[in-house]
Amino acid sequence: MTDWTRLSAAALAEKLAAGEVTSVEVTQAHLDRIAAVDGAVHAFLHVSAEQALATAADVDARRAAGEELHPLAGVPIAVKDVVVTKGLPTTAGSKILEGWVPPYDATLVERIKAAGLPILGKTNMDEFAMGSSTEHSAYGNTHNPWDLDRIPGGSGGGSAAAVAAYEAPLAIGTDTGGSIRQPGAVTGTVGVKPTYGSVSRYGLIAMASSLDQAGPVTRTVLDSALLHELIGGHDPLDSTSIPEPLPALVAAARQGADGDLTGVRVGVIRELQGEGYQPGVLARFTESLALLERAGAEIVEVSCPHFEYALGAYYLIMPSEASSNLAKFDGMRFGLRVVPEDNPTAERVMSATRGQGFGDEVKRRVILGTYALSAGYYDAYYGSAQKVRTLIQRDFEAAFAQADVLVSPTAPTTAFKLGEKLDDPLAMYLNDVATIPANLAGVPGLSVPNGLSDDGLPVGFQVLAPAKADDRLYRVGAALEALLEQEWGGPLLAQAPELEETR
Repeated sequence: MTDWTRLSAAALAEKLAAGEVTSVEVTQAHLDRIAAVDGAVHAFLHVSAEQALATAADVDARRAAGEELHPLAGVPIAVKDVVVTKGLPTTAGSKILEGWVPPYDATLVERIKAAGLPILGKTNMDEFAMGSSTEHSAYGNTHNPWDLDRIPGGSGGGSAAAVAAYEAPLAIGTDTGGSIRQPGAVTGTVGVKPTYGSVSRYGLIAMASSLDQAGPVTRTVLDSALLHELIGGHDPLDSTSIPEPLPALVAAARQGADGDLTGVRVGVIRELQGEGYQPGVLARFTESLALLERAGAEIVEVSCPHFEYALGAYYLIMPSEASSNLAKFDGMRFGLRVVPEDNPTAERVMSATRGQGFGDEVKRRVILGTYALSAGYYDAYYGSAQKVRTLIQRDFEAAFAQADVLVSPTAPTTAFKLGEKLDDPLAMYLNDVATIPANLAGVPGLSVPNGLSDDGLPVGFQVLAPAKADDRLYRVGAALEALLEQEWGGPLLAQAPELEETR
């Protein structure tokens, strides 16, 4: 009997189109898997079984009637809880939005629904996407399916863990400084941050508006391309949306799967390796470069000298934008409201609501951002960080003049143990050192699993491309994936330990 949860989204789509299985059967299989293992993983904050099965039944009926459907119609998907969903709770992992049910859908959710993908539920995350471990959720930690005592990355650890645990074949994440790619690296999944503005941000609960970007979380590069093409493209409701069509992403992924990279120049970023990176991470990176070279790619070293300042610039720009975006959560219009018993003035209600509704990490970043934007400090901190951002963008321009894509390890280490870095915010922030530059420049990035480190945990290989050249990610990523699977004899996730059922 086929275990439908183990198939890729592309394979499921083929089986559905051929009539070998119904969407109801596939969706129910994933709901059963969630019921069996999510007690241990805690990838989901809300499971929408009734709605998912209703969508699946509708797709089955339309397919039986001969209606032409989207290629992914009937394939289930999970959505990060920072993306608003009409009729489903959306909390952004925060107590301040506990129980809030949006009256509208994000644009990408509208596109998912229009294509007929059953939405399994909303996935756990660091509160307002602030974190690298999903330990800052107000609703409890998510656990890494490779080792339940370790983090699944963040802020989108729920989406990555759901895909890695075979609870969903597809998921939506958001990436502000690496929150799709870093969880992908530590869970052995594929994560893509599209070019800024190429996937609508309308309906994303904003943390840092100039950095946030939604994207796919999957088990294969082809699956990411299929989902990316579905959710991407211009949206007049998003003022930052690029008014151009996406490049041919699925075609690029299929081309790359042939394993031929003749003529492709791959630039190795000198500043994103060395000190601070685990030996096993660097070893797998070096081995992957050798595979790319064997496939015909030309390997060159490039220098991006201002990348060393990216972390500092990011942790001024991001908190500054976050402090502004989160000002609306004041207990006055929607969400949590805490009313003090004595003298409940508007100011005291706001103070009490934000004091109880926000967690420590959110408060830390709001305070930092408010300080950086304050009179007398704006130019010294926020203004200077924006100048560094410009220098990083120029580094990318110079590097892409020498190479078609740039590569690095996705994260400097494998998944660390839960609680290990909670008391050391700076150590936590360093997990994003390799992913942050792409967000500051708005360029696309992809993380593909490229083996296990010496501790037996997965690591990721990051590919970066120029803005609006996302197709290059998919060609190189698919080629590396195909070459690695030849070495391993199958997908990396096949080597993960089987989860025990908890129901």
